[in-house]
Amino acid sequence: MIKFIYFVTILFIYSATFVVANPNINIKARTGILIDYHSDEVLFEMDADNQIYPASMTKIMTAIVAIDLIKKDKLSLDDKFIISENAWRLSQAGYSSMFIMINDQVSVENLLKGIIIASGNDACVALAEGIAGSEENFAQIMNEKANEIGMLSTNFTNASGINDPDNISTVRDIAIMSKYLIKNHPDFYEFFKEKTFTWDRTGGEPIKQGNRNPLLYKNIGVDGVKTGYLAVEKYSLASSMKKNERRVIAVVSGFDTKNLRSSESLKLLNWGFRNTNTFEISKINVTNFKIDTWLGKKNKIQAMSKDDYYLTINKKDIRHLSVSINYSGPVKAPIKKGEQIAELEIKKKDVIVKTLPLYAAEDIKKVNFFKSLITSLNYMIWGDV
Repeated sequence: MIKFIYFVTILFIYSATFVVANPNINIKARTGILIDYHSDEVLFEMDADNQIYPASMTKIMTAIVAIDLIKKDKLSLDDKFIISENAWRLSQAGYSSMFIMINDQVSVENLLKGIIIASGNDACVALAEGIAGSEENFAQIMNEKANEIGMLSTNFTNASGINDPDNISTVRDIAIMSKYLIKNHPDFYEFFKEKTFTWDRTGGEPIKQGNRNPLLYKNIGVDGVKTGYLAVEKYSLASSMKKNERRVIAVVSGFDTKNLRSSESLKLLNWGFRNTNTFEISKINVTNFKIDTWLGKKNKIQAMSKDDYYLTINKKDIRHLSVSINYSGPVKAPIKKGEQIAELEIKKKDVIVKTLPLYAAEDIKKVNFFKSLITSLNYMIWGDV
């Protein structure tokens, strides 16, 4: 047996796993991060693990908890919760509100839209109380979910993110949470790009409110996620932009003004698309690599990875990217499905970025004795496999 190295031509899939060491970009905020959605590569970071008050970005997790329950059939969009005085008072306290009325019965769908689009703190409390009995109990569920998805520097104490010094996170954790939402709940993520929400049971005239995410109105591919503001934290924004099939997620906090929140977040998102590319290297049950076999009923076998893998690199480094299949072969039959038979090696220049094991996608039986003998003789005489 000899070692085969085949170079694989990969198609440019997405316009962007390397951290950009010294990005030529300056963001006028206190802390920020930009990640590629598919590869999870950090394209930019600035004090990304510093503690922040997530403010209304907390509401992303409030929505996630409810949506998770809906997906598990433990909650329905049509379920209705009675609005408590506790929830109603927030609509009278000057905070961003959906303007629900005490003792009204409001559906989960309307509460979610009131939270996501209008950033209603009153709706957060109503949803939390309806699901968990109290906002404190709901915060425990939020923290369990945060821990489950890898938000290691986050502690939620309420459903809205307002006025609690112990409600803390980091921009890195907010990015993790945003990706979880987009990846696991794409249908519900559609709510986050809706630009207006009107509530007609306010005790007076209907109130129409616009989505507070300023980038939604620019029609540039931004379809989420959530703004935040607290006097102690200033302005923050978790945003996501999609172009063709590629997506990036930015989370930045500590902007001095609303205008900076909009312009600087957009600058960061555009910088990511302009300076980096993403390639689809391997996708489960989609990408197949053909490997030569020996003494098998087929001359080649399909090999697959068990993980999706995407690679993000600087555009200037594309010419240095190479992908090859390495294996000792031809691989001798019999071969069992799921057996590792090769590896995919991705290099940037001469540096190995990633090595992915490749597994047989099917069973290959060995040929019978007489055919095996003839094949072996042919190989010995002619070198013909």
